[in-house]
Amino acid sequence: MILQVTLSFILLVGGTLLMQSLRKIRTTDPGFSTRRVLDTWIPFAAAGYDAQRAKTFQDELIQRVRALPGVEAAAYARAVPLGYGSFSSTPIAVDGYEPPPNEQPTAEYNEVSPDYFATLGIPLISGREFTRADDENAARVAIVNQTMIARYWRGQNPIGQRLQVKGNWVQVVGVVRDSKYYSMDEAPRPFFYVPLLQYFSIEPDIHIRTTQPLQTVQTALIREVRSLDPNLAVYEMITLQEQVDRSTSHELVAVALVALFGGLALLLASIGLYGVMSYSVSQTTRELGLRMALGASASNVLRLVLSRGLLLTTTGMVIGIALALFLTRLLGNLLYQVSPRDPLAFVVAFAVMTLASTGACFLPAWRATRTDPIRALRAE
Repeated sequence: MILQVTLSFILLVGGTLLMQSLRKIRTTDPGFSTRRVLDTWIPFAAAGYDAQRAKTFQDELIQRVRALPGVEAAAYARAVPLGYGSFSSTPIAVDGYEPPPNEQPTAEYNEVSPDYFATLGIPLISGREFTRADDENAARVAIVNQTMIARYWRGQNPIGQRLQVKGNWVQVVGVVRDSKYYSMDEAPRPFFYVPLLQYFSIEPDIHIRTTQPLQTVQTALIREVRSLDPNLAVYEMITLQEQVDRSTSHELVAVALVALFGGLALLLASIGLYGVMSYSVSQTTRELGLRMALGASASNVLRLVLSRGLLLTTTGMVIGIALALFLTRLLGNLLYQVSPRDPLAFVVAFAVMTLASTGACFLPAWRATRTDPIRALRAE
């Protein structure tokens, strides 16, 4: 019985910690807008498009999309934040930065079109965004995030400084706020952006900021795509909020499993405690009858039986607290902005176990108060 209570308590603490972590992950600021920004892409390669044909099509399509009713901004990007694909990565060199021995600095980046930061709502801190003039014939440029400034420029203004990307020197023209790139619980990382016109991708994602419902925009986009080429299809369109939710689905599964096992353990502990208390009452019928014959009230008997059951529960919870303080440290890598020893998790587990055990003990205790002293004494 004590073992069941201990296991239930540990699972309840773990489940509460994971639920707190999931809530914080899903409510944290990803660094970009999620509610009114839609994402999709068009499979140009599968349709036989080469790079030049795809580029011409993309230029025409983006102009049509920006002209749609309710569309505030639209842009392309090779990869979508929190998506299943990966960003580009390259060794880098920074003017004035001397890396430690045996270290080759690397950073990830995304190839984006003009209006990308305005579309996703990523704040521009200083400098400028990319423009149509930043094409393959112009000097190569880049925009960096805050963490990259802190690491490689030691917090100094990098505008006008040089950054080496794939063996080519590019000039930093802007600084943007940090955002989430691979997961909602990731630590800040150095990241930068380059113009899609200078690093062309044949199948970029399309981001659309709009005031219209998703279905309305999707229908309009399909119409525009088919008017340019009836053989092209549009992939599933989702909001960036849906993208955030999908990226945290594994945390949701973990919470669901722990909650399920915790609930089953709690149910088994409650059934076990009920059985133990029922058996105890049946074995102490004469004792209870004698107590009542000597003047014990129903409330006295009720407290006596409840206290015996709660003693078992309390013993199990004390052991559970000690073990949980040790075992929850193993959840450290799964938790986001939640301490493995968060007091709220222990309080919640204690309250749930107390209520469940009180409920399991109450019926046998209530039945004990209905003991007939004369019949109980005669039974012996």
